[in-house]
Amino acid sequence: MQQRHLGRTGLRVSRLALGTMTWGRDTDEHEAREQLTAFVDAGGTMVDTAAGYADGDSERVLGRLLGEVVPRENLVLATKGGVSRRGGHRVVDVSRRTLLAELDGSLRRLGVDTVDLWQLHTWSPAVPLEETLSALDFAVSSGRARYVGISNYTGWQTAHAATYQQAWPGRAGLASTQVEYSLLQRGIEREVLPAAEALGLGVLPWSPLGRGVLTGKYRAGTPADSRAASPHFERFVGVYLDKRSYRIVDAVCRAADGLGLSPLEVALAWVRDRPGVTAPVVGARTAAQLRGSLTVDDIELPPEISAALDDVSALPLGYPERR
Repeated sequence: MQQRHLGRTGLRVSRLALGTMTWGRDTDEHEAREQLTAFVDAGGTMVDTAAGYADGDSERVLGRLLGEVVPRENLVLATKGGVSRRGGHRVVDVSRRTLLAELDGSLRRLGVDTVDLWQLHTWSPAVPLEETLSALDFAVSSGRARYVGISNYTGWQTAHAATYQQAWPGRAGLASTQVEYSLLQRGIEREVLPAAEALGLGVLPWSPLGRGVLTGKYRAGTPADSRAASPHFERFVGVYLDKRSYRIVDAVCRAADGLGLSPLEVALAWVRDRPGVTAPVVGARTAAQLRGSLTVDDIELPPEISAALDDVSALPLGYPERR
């Protein structure tokens, strides 16, 4: 698998990253082992998790596999903090106290002394930005993290945070931003992508397959073994089961038929090669599903196909993005 630099850093990562959101819940440890093995065998290096995934079980499963399936030093290990579940409810807390406590918890669950990339899982106006960012500085200066990034920030939030970190020597510069990006969700093209490019952040798209909808599996209904049939992900997937999405999925499927590829390969190759993108984060419930994504490394879409997909999924732009 080809490697790319993460933003303007010296860190090189595989141009596909392995996402582990389902590990420890919809994906058991056996399937997780099979996924990690397949990913590493394909040349993948970057694995992404979070303290809030499955109440920490995603990190626990990954931690048990480190060293057994692949040497720790062969992976670019990424995790996130700031989002958890308490009493069945999603809780966002990006205070310095909570973030650093969560990072220590992540290190324990992963069984490591440091992670390669630690990311703020989301923005919160409840905490002063300078306090939140000070946790990133401490994580790097204390050796707990080698690089730091953000996730799910808007354009102005991205620019604000990155500029703040760049303003004085000694602060930990942001290496990346992890945001949703696919043919079904191109909102980051308005301001997040331009901000990331201007400030040197690598872009790690999550749900590059439109939460699974771009695989075409929902064209004839909801398969019993799909995410949309899972109580954990029904609403997560359902937002893209609408007329606009079906039109885009049909275009992807027609392109796939013409190229002799799967819809998954077409959709993933499109987002992988968008300007500014470092590595789409691909997740799967089973190893068999993941292997379908790993074939994309040898695929380059013809320019006319990419242009046609751009047109059918075009994002409405107006003032002030387009003048």
